[in-house]
Amino acid sequence: QVQLVEPGGGLVQAGGSLRLSCALSGSIFSLNTMGWYRQAPGKQREFAASITSGGSTNYADSVKGRFTISRDNAKNTVYLQMNSLKPEDTAVYYCNVLGYSVGYSYPRDYWGQGTQVTVSS
Repeated sequence: QVQLVEPGGGLVQAGGSLRLSCALSGSIFSLNTMGWYRQAPGKQREFAASITSGGSTNYADSVKGRFTISRDNAKNTVYLQMNSLKPEDTAVYYCNVLGYSVGYSYPRDYWGQGTQVTVSS
């Protein structure tokens, strides 16, 4: 069973910073892509950032230059450093992993429970 656990989120003033983390456990192969998605109230879930097991990164235009995704493969943990936060970054942030897991011949998506990030103006 694959699990993603995301402790913390929080409340921060505009212009501030916050760091999210997500720990992966379970039977998933190390070649995978981890990422962060977010969902604001009344909106669809959207992609924010991703990183492959080899370290290649991808960002949504809305966060490029402000957010940095990284991962520690030894700890099976992905991080999202969020700087210069804006009120429009307020959302529930979900950790995601896409990869091959035991018992499946195709890659599957797994999701964390989500963590609230609120940016006050």
